[in-house]
Amino acid sequence: YFFRMPERYAQRFVDAGFDFLSIANNHARDFGPTGLRSSMTTLTKAGIAFAGVKGVCETAVVERDGVRYGMCAFAPNAAMCNIHDIALAQKLVRQLRDEKKCHVVIVSFHGGAEGSSAYRVPRTNETFVGESRGNVYQFAHRCIDAGADLVYGHGPHVVRGLELYKGKLIAYSLGNFCTPYRVNRQGRNGYAPVLRVKMTVGGKFVGGEIISATQPDRTGPKRDAGKIVIKEMKSLSALDFPESPLRISDDGKLSIRK
Repeated sequence: YFFRMPERYAQRFVDAGFDFLSIANNHARDFGPTGLRSSMTTLTKAGIAFAGVKGVCETAVVERDGVRYGMCAFAPNAAMCNIHDIALAQKLVRQLRDEKKCHVVIVSFHGGAEGSSAYRVPRTNETFVGESRGNVYQFAHRCIDAGADLVYGHGPHVVRGLELYKGKLIAYSLGNFCTPYRVNRQGRNGYAPVLRVKMTVGGKFVGGEIISATQPDRTGPKRDAGKIVIKEMKSLSALDFPESPLRISDDGKLSIRK
């Protein structure tokens, strides 16, 4: 698979309200250095911040209404900020928090095994077709230990559970969202949630919501009236993180268990 998108489509991200994009993943270099440079140039022109390439764009900061948001992004792939390099991850998180004075620090990672059977978080290193894809549980925890406020993952192509660790939210995988042709969207692979997280200016988690959606056809995600994705994420959260104080209601509301 080689993925590319017309440069004019960057306006779609602008219209949808994106402030940041992670470019740390296994397809960012499908068209070599030229393609990667084109992506960065296009996003810069569109006014969208991005991060994830080691030594090039390791962090990004945007300010909205007086609040400074910082982001860094990781993947187990060449040229990217590597998910295996936990020391680098902690360094970048501290840099955003201490040097760049961000009120909220967000970490994105592309990691974990792939496919319809990869919906559990094993708390060990994961592999996919011979590639080491990181220990996402350890990675997320160490990022929060260093000062991150929100960690979210993608890569498995299925949703995974949510965990509240030291009062900070971790979303281990949000699955697929708007998926191109020839990529499996059957069953779990078609789950396409949106996660809304509410935090204080200092980054403290105060609540949120899972908005349930699926991809029933090739026209993008649709609201899921049966809330099947909420049920899946609630079940997985309880299975994989029974010690977490996160509460997920049947309608997807997130709160802290008393």
